[in-house]
Amino acid sequence: MKNMKKIFTLLLFLCFHNYFCFAQSTDGDSGNRIEVVKMGYMSRELNLTPEEAQSFWPVYNNYVNEIRQARSQYPDDEVAFEKKVVEIKERYKGNFKKVLGDNNQRVNKVYTTDKQFNNALRNVLKNRQQKQSNNNKPAQNQLQRQEKANNPNNNNKPPHKPNNKKPGRGF
Repeated sequence: MKNMKKIFTLLLFLCFHNYFCFAQSTDGDSGNRIEVVKMGYMSRELNLTPEEAQSFWPVYNNYVNEIRQARSQYPDDEVAFEKKVVEIKERYKGNFKKVLGDNNQRVNKVYTTDKQFNNALRNVLKNRQQKQSNNNKPAQNQLQRQEKANNPNNNNKPPHKPNNKKPGRGF
């Protein structure tokens, strides 16, 4: 009977251990979710066939990595960064043509779709931040009111109003 209790306790511990370990996602996990959503969005917008997708994503991932490297190379020089991005885009245009066919319109859509997705993602994050700051404002206002009430220099007296009566009139 004691062995059964030990085994049961051990199994219970292992089950709860797994539950708590996997209950919360990590920051890397959210990055993976964004990449999955981006892949779906771009595949749909570019009308990628399965064969094209198999060849497209390695080329696209290399392109994105080079853009990231350019950003880290020129963190404070926006003009140099933009020049490098144009150079990278011109170089990859040929690579995308090999994958997507000789259709310039479809190749250019890679860049516009990428930009649209990044802008949409930026807007979503901006809206979340605004919503979060709006949710925190009532608490901040209440905290400011409490600080004013607890301030020893504040005598809770209304501010002094000047006397608007004219001199010499005894009213």
